[in-house]
Amino acid sequence: MTKIECPINKTLLILAAFAAFLTAGLHAAIGRADEPTGAKWQLTQSWPAEEAVQAAAANETHLFAIANSRIGKYDRVTGQRIAISSGPASHLNSGFFWQGRLLAAHSNYPAVPEKSQIMQLDVETMQLTVFHDFKDYGGSLTWVVYKDNHWWCHFAKYGAENAGSFLVQLTPQWQEVRRWRLPPELIKELGRYSLSGGLWSGDLLHVTGHDAKMVYRLRVPSDAPVLQWIDSEPAPFSGQGIAIDPTSSNTIIGIDRAARLLVIATR
Repeated sequence: MTKIECPINKTLLILAAFAAFLTAGLHAAIGRADEPTGAKWQLTQSWPAEEAVQAAAANETHLFAIANSRIGKYDRVTGQRIAISSGPASHLNSGFFWQGRLLAAHSNYPAVPEKSQIMQLDVETMQLTVFHDFKDYGGSLTWVVYKDNHWWCHFAKYGAENAGSFLVQLTPQWQEVRRWRLPPELIKELGRYSLSGGLWSGDLLHVTGHDAKMVYRLRVPSDAPVLQWIDSEPAPFSGQGIAIDPTSSNTIIGIDRAARLLVIATR
């Protein structure tokens, strides 16, 4: 018997294949990550820390655990807490070392109008003071870093307004250069929250959300107002503020909020 091919079925198969090709290309273009596609961050060490609520930071000699209103200083060798910060603070977020000082994003969240500052910690006296006051800048400051002679600050919005979160680039004199929105796909991934931590690694931003054990890698485009989501990397820290560990290459320090741990991870 002669087999007769149906031209309609063949056409449908061709159209389905073409649609799959277009979908894959679109996901690649916008940096959408349906599944983690990057490397995995491996746990290398952890220490108990009562203040491991909001973020972690480190210099060559000590680890720092950041809670809402205080920062704990821990010995890198013994893991013992040796000092607690003094000075008023209500909602500290991520920490970043700059010129020997620990800078911490700070806001009055959930109060309104939103007010944000960068606090500085003198790691010898453990005194917290205001480094820069943004007043009401349109969101709650969750992280700040310095790169290429510019400040990079993330201001978060939450709940139904979290699509209004933005990254802003500022000069050393705090003059705004540009700002970028988060990709809609990443906003969906974050739920009702926003970005809690961020740092530069090469020409990519590594950012974290509120509680997912994931690092999201973003590219900052020079010709578009929306950040590009490159991929996601599983991590042993539960979102919140992260920082580079200066004692080891390609190493990040974060927190396990539920267990009150400082966590070091290497890729």
